[in-house]
Amino acid sequence: MLHRWIKGRRRTLWLSSLILLALLCAACGAGTMNVASTSTAPGPSQQYSVARSAAGTGYNGASASAPSNGSTSVQAPHKLGSNTQSTVATPQYLIKTLKVSMSVKDTTKVADDLQAWISQTDPLSSSAGTDYEQAGNNLYSISMAFSVEAKFYPLVYSYLRDYARQHGGRLTAFNESVQDVTNDYVDTTSRLRNLRAEQSRLLDLMAHAQAMGDILSIDQRLTDIEGQIEDIEGHLDSLKSQVAFYTVEVSLQPVEVAPPPPPPAGWSIGQVFHDAFAASLAFGQGLITFIIWLLAFSVYLIPVALIGWLVARLRGRVRRVFPAPPSVK
Repeated sequence: MLHRWIKGRRRTLWLSSLILLALLCAACGAGTMNVASTSTAPGPSQQYSVARSAAGTGYNGASASAPSNGSTSVQAPHKLGSNTQSTVATPQYLIKTLKVSMSVKDTTKVADDLQAWISQTDPLSSSAGTDYEQAGNNLYSISMAFSVEAKFYPLVYSYLRDYARQHGGRLTAFNESVQDVTNDYVDTTSRLRNLRAEQSRLLDLMAHAQAMGDILSIDQRLTDIEGQIEDIEGHLDSLKSQVAFYTVEVSLQPVEVAPPPPPPAGWSIGQVFHDAFAASLAFGQGLITFIIWLLAFSVYLIPVALIGWLVARLRGRVRRVFPAPPSVK
């Protein structure tokens, strides 16, 4: 009887132990499932990052992947300023033109100085034309144009801006115009690349074509493509030249210098003799001029004077032949 009771107690103890073990396992499994569900559910910031990545923006560097098992793995967004992706900046293509006008004392000397300085600063610079126009006695208005490299343009800009003030002149005008041709440059380059790819494809088709109709059609299309390539290459070369070298135009105007004041007047025998001789010379010139005028008009004056003399003489003879009757008182 005692043996049966002990055996029953052992069975009860084993059953209780098994039940407790099962409860512990169930509790651990539930806790694991809660932790897993909490870790896989993205928070608000992770959901925003997933949405941005799915849209393809890539602003913060977060990425989302969809594994084959249906779960979603989220990569936490980077902190502000820790973006490791380098942004490639598109180069900017500009065309600049600088127009400068100055008033200086000696325009010829200033023109030589500016040309020498620009040539020394930029060995690849070139003159685009020079014009000299006389503005007075040994005074000239000078217009010059230069083509300078883009990398030396800031130096030329600063030098011309301050030249007049540093050399006793006056800066009358300073105008810089800038034209952005980045879109034109990029579009032209892209079109040229596409046309060359089309040219290569047509050449390959030409090499494998057998029918005469196909060959003629491909050749006509190839001629059209090559003409477009030549036009685009010419336009692109012009853009490259304009963005690599900038135009600088300089206009120099002379400053009118006031004549020196006359010396104070005073009596001088030499000056009196000079004035008297000048007066006599002027009188002689006037007299000679009058005589020359008389000689020039003598062809008219001499006949008139002769006719007058003849008329007066004829009237005198008539009076002698036919005297006037005496008056009756």
